[in-house]
Amino acid sequence: MPFRFTRVRAFSAVAVTALLVVTGCGTSAPEPQASAAPTTSGSAAGAFPVTIDSALGQATITKQPERVVTLGQGSAETAIALGHTPVGIESYEWGSDKTGYLPWIHEAVTKAGGTLPKQFTGGENIDIEAIVELEPDVILAPWSGITQDQFKILSDIAPTVAYPDLAWSTNWDEQIEIIAKALGKPDQAAKLIADIRKQLADAAATRPQYKDVTFSYIYTTGPGTLGVFMPEEQRVEMVSSLGLTVDPVVKTFEETKGTDSAVIGLENAQKLAKSDLIFTFYTDAKTRKEIEAQKLYAAIPAIKRGSVVASNDNPFVTASSIINPLTVPWVIDRYLPLIDEAVGKLDR
Repeated sequence: MPFRFTRVRAFSAVAVTALLVVTGCGTSAPEPQASAAPTTSGSAAGAFPVTIDSALGQATITKQPERVVTLGQGSAETAIALGHTPVGIESYEWGSDKTGYLPWIHEAVTKAGGTLPKQFTGGENIDIEAIVELEPDVILAPWSGITQDQFKILSDIAPTVAYPDLAWSTNWDEQIEIIAKALGKPDQAAKLIADIRKQLADAAATRPQYKDVTFSYIYTTGPGTLGVFMPEEQRVEMVSSLGLTVDPVVKTFEETKGTDSAVIGLENAQKLAKSDLIFTFYTDAKTRKEIEAQKLYAAIPAIKRGSVVASNDNPFVTASSIINPLTVPWVIDRYLPLIDEAVGKLDR
């Protein structure tokens, strides 16, 4: 993803813009204003037909979908966790590994002995022809940036489930609930959500040394810039769920509307002085060198002492920015050693 804001498409074509959404990126950044809950009709047992309302229009699914196509982030993973491997998914080259797929998706599908989904271009230039050829029964895009025009075209192909409020603004647990309803398995949503929370809580229980350690999750879009992800943004929620505490100063920043982040500017870098750890990411090695060479940036206490968690692995950056049934178990064992190293540099 290069990045996407989770409410902002933190992972978009331009790593920065994208990561800034992440899911993140696109043009939304992450957070959580709790989006309006989608309204659905159909039996609680998941009988069809079921109608799901979204900000772009309704999707009426008349029978159990067999051919699923996903757009945006997170929907493919949840569908797979529910036993419905998509026939097609939006590609995300920045976060993919040598297989050409997001590794947690590749691993889950191949482990189950399934057929890997066909990948196609998404974003602003969705490959409509590729989707038509896949003959989908439903198109899932509850955490995406599809436009009204795209929604109309997609809905002519198959019932299309979009976001309930703003683009790239659907909370991770709400996304799971929406997809489970669309696939006729609403009763399984609660279990998936509970499993995710338990995995994170169990990991936190193994790290009592994280107690009272504060952090800020920051990003830059180039030299001279500085932004901070808000507490409800997915990548921040993942870290705090592992036992660390968001630096209270973050809540004093003014969130950019439609995102889960605040642009504070490099001139305000000193406001992060009490953050024990800094979490961040860089689009590439050259950009990292340029950013870290800035005096105001380098003077942030956590940066200065090396209490920084910043991976150079694009798939990891992508997975740690989105919460879903496949990314969380894939990320935890990779995340803890990085955090341990940063915490170990604190003078406590």
